[in-house]
Amino acid sequence: MSRSLDRYKRPLLYVMSTVYLVAGVAHFLAPKPFERAVPPQFPRPLELVYLSGIIEIVLGVGVLCRRTRQVSAWGIVALLIAVFPANVHIATSDVLDEDLPPRVARLARLVALVRLPFQAVLVAWAWWYTKPIDDSQL
Repeated sequence: MSRSLDRYKRPLLYVMSTVYLVAGVAHFLAPKPFERAVPPQFPRPLELVYLSGIIEIVLGVGVLCRRTRQVSAWGIVALLIAVFPANVHIATSDVLDEDLPPRVARLARLVALVRLPFQAVLVAWAWWYTKPIDDSQL
């Protein structure tokens, strides 16, 4: 099965990089929703939002570079684990109710709940790039 996935490894690398770059930039363009996602027991939520945005941008660029791909992929794995409490907070609290009409907030909460197990898929996707690979395979 992994051989059949190999042909997608290069395009999916660019997709993954773009996802983290866009998400990282979004932390700076619209920090308030990200700030509300930070669980209340974490200090300085705005600073954490900016820090995670910087990390996402750096890792998104890093996976594109052969020399930094493995360490950046491990960084994405670590980041996904680190932000999981925020995903749980979004799915289990009323933070979505503050900005959205009730009907949309219920749908958004359902999406947030579905995202929790999907986090494992994102971790597996990043982990795929932690193994040494020959760029000719990409």
